[in-house]
Amino acid sequence: MSLSSALSIAQSALLATSKQTSVVSRNVADASNPDYTRRIAVVTSTAPGARMVEIQRTANDLLFRQNLQALSAWSGQSALYDGMDQLDLSVNGVDNASSPSTAIANLQKALQLYATTPSNQNLGTSVVDAAKQVVNSLNSGTKAIQDFRTQADSQLATAVNDLNSLLSQFQDANRAVISGTRSGTDVSDALDQRDALLKKISEYVPVSTFTRGDNDMVITTKDGTTLFETVPRSVTFTPSSGYSAGTPGNTIYIDNVPVSAGTGDNTTADGKLAGLLKLRDGVASTMQSQLDEIARGLITAFAETAPSQPNATGLFTWSGAPAIPPAGTLVDGLAGSISVNAAFDPSAGGNPALLRDGGANGVAYVANTGGGASYADLLIGYGNKLDQPMAFDTSTGIAVSSGVSDYAANAIGWFEGVRQQASTNADNKQALAARSAEALSNDTGVNIDQEMSLLLDLEHTYQASAHMMKTVGDMLDSLLAAVG
Repeated sequence: MSLSSALSIAQSALLATSKQTSVVSRNVADASNPDYTRRIAVVTSTAPGARMVEIQRTANDLLFRQNLQALSAWSGQSALYDGMDQLDLSVNGVDNASSPSTAIANLQKALQLYATTPSNQNLGTSVVDAAKQVVNSLNSGTKAIQDFRTQADSQLATAVNDLNSLLSQFQDANRAVISGTRSGTDVSDALDQRDALLKKISEYVPVSTFTRGDNDMVITTKDGTTLFETVPRSVTFTPSSGYSAGTPGNTIYIDNVPVSAGTGDNTTADGKLAGLLKLRDGVASTMQSQLDEIARGLITAFAETAPSQPNATGLFTWSGAPAIPPAGTLVDGLAGSISVNAAFDPSAGGNPALLRDGGANGVAYVANTGGGASYADLLIGYGNKLDQPMAFDTSTGIAVSSGVSDYAANAIGWFEGVRQQASTNADNKQALAARSAEALSNDTGVNIDQEMSLLLDLEHTYQASAHMMKTVGDMLDSLLAAVG
């Protein structure tokens, strides 16, 4: 081997070692960055001993896709469960203190007390006051649900804007990858940025990806709708300024294709958009329907009856009074419009004794025809009707036949069951997301100990190359001295 060849080999080795050291140093610097993928400096040798360094990323497409799916599931489930907590507190209060079930239980107690002493009109006034609390619980619950749906719309609008922004950033990163791939430059940083954006996108919608020539990536949703291909597809949504019971929410569109909240019950959702849609149009709407059925049950239970006369509204009334709402049929918004009949309310000039005697709808409906002060049959009958099974609309999620008091309790049980399942799903999916991220990090992330060991090896390589150059330099100096 000539001295010039030896010198060239040593120089090539020093240059390669310098690039390797730079890669390892970068790995160490970004060891704590969860979106950084470890680089490897691959050295290839060519004749006569020259070395070339190619930088590669330790990517794992399978683990990365699994992590995207887990992130999407966790994000949707987290949004769903967090929203349920807020909804429960807004409608039912702490420990269900402001729930219709609690208010109806208090109404039953007031009725029972009045029935024991029907001549005491102060107890009759207490029943009317308890009825007002029931009405207030239903009215405020309806308002809380509709406010919650409006708030969910606002969150959906924000999420859609964020998603459009992420897709725009993804376009820039994807262009950088394509351009660098075509020119043969290192695109590791651009690939890291693109993957990081993909993780954020998957938090909003479940995604699938495939890569074309020049590392060009295409993103589709779980159901196959194109989300990004060369350019981002438009994600649109128009929030509602307010909601009333039974009003459907507006749809989110991706490239003019409607986004689905997913299939299955109210405890699962993939992606934040699906989670918020399920809250707005699933859980909240079902709770509203249950409140409306409770209101209908109360109006029916306290209706005044008379031979050869249609049943007419009694203590509780509504906009369709004096008629009674149809049996077993949901009336949207009834919980928001139910009120205490003024004929019974002393603060409105009414007489609470009508609860004992009947006759709010005329003489034909008077039950205490003898005018007895100890007459309690009507009061006892109202109490019994609250526990008497009646027909409820099965679309409200509660199929068990029961009285209105039990139905109100079952509504709380339904919600608690859904929330508990959502909590379990959230915990499970959080664990899956954490484990998939850990597996991905273990396979593609940076191990400081490994990198420091590699740095020591590179130091030794550098010392050997430097020693070789010194030796060649000494030989050249000796040769020149001999020639001189």
